[in-house]
Amino acid sequence: MADALSKSSVFSSCGHQFSVWGSPRRAAGKVSVAGFYSVRSSPPVVRPLRSSLGSDFYGRKVVGGEERRKTGKVLKAVTAQMNLRLRKGMKWWEKGLQPNMKEVQSAQDLVDSLLNAGDQLVIVDFFSPGCGGCKALHPKICQFAEMNPDVLFLQINYEEHKSMCYSLNVHVLPFFRFYRGAQGRVCSFSCTNATIKKFKDALAKHNTDRCSLGPAKGLEESELMALAANKDLAFTYTKQPEPAAEPAAAPEPIHPVPTLPLSPAPKAAQGSEEKAVVGAGR
Repeated sequence: MADALSKSSVFSSCGHQFSVWGSPRRAAGKVSVAGFYSVRSSPPVVRPLRSSLGSDFYGRKVVGGEERRKTGKVLKAVTAQMNLRLRKGMKWWEKGLQPNMKEVQSAQDLVDSLLNAGDQLVIVDFFSPGCGGCKALHPKICQFAEMNPDVLFLQINYEEHKSMCYSLNVHVLPFFRFYRGAQGRVCSFSCTNATIKKFKDALAKHNTDRCSLGPAKGLEESELMALAANKDLAFTYTKQPEPAAEPAAAPEPIHPVPTLPLSPAPKAAQGSEEKAVVGAGR
């Protein structure tokens, strides 16, 4: 019995748990089991066990190594499924976008973007979600945007802005227009994957370093007037007054050349002519 009680023992009494620390071997006499005390001069220390709320885990479940690995696998699988759903929910024209690519929201947004670009080259990309050529060309356009961070790429969804595209005379897709500084529109064309060289050549030609003499021009005035006349668009534009033409300089007056009087013939010559006439008459 003494050997059993030499170690820390736990006893239950009246619904409470107590831990007994004592050394019965050192105590003289027998151990009184009924009082849970060893026969000593001073009773041993009796301390209640810490409950689950007082433990370091605060009642939480202790996760072992194997269970932790299983939980990690489950979390990875859930994360992969969420990423897959996000990729599936993303539209093809929203994938691979670069910081210098922007989708145009309205006619006013297009006009402001071109005017605020300054000397920067701006490429306007007209596309349609149902256009197979647009979808196939989109990854390459994103690569060009990544390789040319100083170029602004504007995307216009034909299905969402069909009325605006009609006003801009865009009827073929995919279609591109290049704008640069005070020159305004520098070129426009349609191309696909088979004719992508056309896009590369235009990008190399108009992306050279240059300085425009004046503010950015943006859309041509005829296009601005067409957008303002379209009742489906919330866009207003007032035609700029043309500068007054300078009056033409008055032609210089033509001064007539004065005619000089004929000088009379010498008298000697006249006398000889009269003699000759008289001689011929005789």
